[in-house]
Amino acid sequence: MNYQDYELKEYASANERLWEASKAFPVLMRKVYVWMTLALAITGFTAYGVATSPGLMQAIYTNPILFWGLIIAEFALVIGVSAAINKLSLTTATLMFILYSVINGALLSYIFIQYTASSSSTVFFITAGTFAAMAFIGYTTKTDLSSWGKILLMALIGLIIATVVNVFIKSTMFDMILSYVGVLIFVGLTAYDSQKIKQMLLQAPDAGESAQKVALLGALSLYLDFINLFLYLLRIFGKRD
Repeated sequence: MNYQDYELKEYASANERLWEASKAFPVLMRKVYVWMTLALAITGFTAYGVATSPGLMQAIYTNPILFWGLIIAEFALVIGVSAAINKLSLTTATLMFILYSVINGALLSYIFIQYTASSSSTVFFITAGTFAAMAFIGYTTKTDLSSWGKILLMALIGLIIATVVNVFIKSTMFDMILSYVGVLIFVGLTAYDSQKIKQMLLQAPDAGESAQKVALLGALSLYLDFINLFLYLLRIFGKRD
């Protein structure tokens, strides 16, 4: 084989790989949003089911061991899926994501008790619209948002620390300020994560299990962005019963 034939073969091989990636990418992106939507639906149905069951509500919110056990389980599941995704099978990682959605729904059941149904619904649609707009911007913008990552992470750590401090000082004004800061952080994270997920999946050579696990992690990231954005908006606009 001469040099020219070799170049032609390499060019054809590169084109074939790009074609395979182009076919895999839309499939993987659909999986990201399908998994995220299903997780949100599971969380919503679980929250409603627990909220309409006085026995379950009492068990969760009057039993400190169960309550903190669920919170610890949430952290363990998120850390487990994120840190061990390469060692887990796709089925196991998916089941862990589903279990996380169920536990999160149980812990968010208080929303149906503390806030009116109309205000919760309104805030949900505001969240959905805001999330969709920022996800679209992150997906389509040609501006590199990678520099946002460290800034948003530091801001998020600061928000968590400030929230813990406010548990002790119990300032209503400070709580409202933190809610606005939280909205800004998760609006930014939605755009940042959308671009990051797109960039990672564009590099996937196919839609095999490894690429699908990356898509699952992307779905988890966007799910967390949506839930947190909803909760902070609810604290600002939600009307209590």
